Amino acid sequence: MERLQKRIADSGYTSRRKAEDLIVNNHVTVNGNVVNTLGYKVSDEDIIVIDGTTIEKNTIKEYYLLNKPREVICSASDDKGRKTVVDLIESKGRIYPVGRLDYDTTGLIILTNDGKLANILMHPKNKIKKSYIAKINGILKEEDYYKLRKGILIDDRKLIIDNFKVKKIDKEKNTSLVEVTIHEGRNHIIRRLFEKLGYDVLKLTRNKLSFLDINGIKSGEYRELSMSEVKELYKLKWYNFFYVIDFWWLLLYNYYCNNSIGV
Repeated sequence: MERLQKRIADSGYTSRRKAEDLIVNNHVTVNGNVVNTLGYKVSDEDIIVIDGTTIEKNTIKEYYLLNKPREVICSASDDKGRKTVVDLIESKGRIYPVGRLDYDTTGLIILTNDGKLANILMHPKNKIKKSYIAKINGILKEEDYYKLRKGILIDDRKLIIDNFKVKKIDKEKNTSLVEVTIHEGRNHIIRRLFEKLGYDVLKLTRNKLSFLDINGIKSGEYRELSMSEVKELYKLKWYNFFYVIDFWWLLLYNYYCNNSIGV
């Protein structure tokens, strides 16, 4: 027996957090009955349906690294008909983005149908480092540089800056190009960080997530992650003593799926 939200996430339908939202908002049935209680336990024999779609038990796990272009929604679908990151990936699986980037923010985003890995990458306890290149208006003042190095208070919570670099100063255009590394995931956090200091962010790109980067990947293009990279991502679990078990379970799971569906 396992929790319903975990089963949904492990199936690749969506992330565990989104699965919890679907459950509490009455989108999920188990054996024909609506279940809206988190922590509800299901067995292998139970039939789980979300908005008319039956959850498949055996799904081959897929992993992609996309260099997201501007004006693309970081979602699996959009009710306004706008292009999403999923539209850019050639996959027959039900993949979804891990976390999100703003509509006008570009750069690195992971897409997968592995709910366990998505939970590792999004869980705040794991403190996954993410680096951003920001072009801001104005020349960064020396006192603001030291404020950023020490951390900035936003919404009564201190935002810790793991690393900060000034990459380029353009006095003629009155702009600065900086790189910021953080491990938090609050909404619009980089833009809000510089607004706090009186700067507007003109362009923003996420260029790194932990050891992964977008070097060599053009805007709008993507590549599959290797299994060695997936293994390293599993290691980022804060209590990573069990990462080996999780990862080898994944290999056996994909092997079983490949053979059971005749691939």
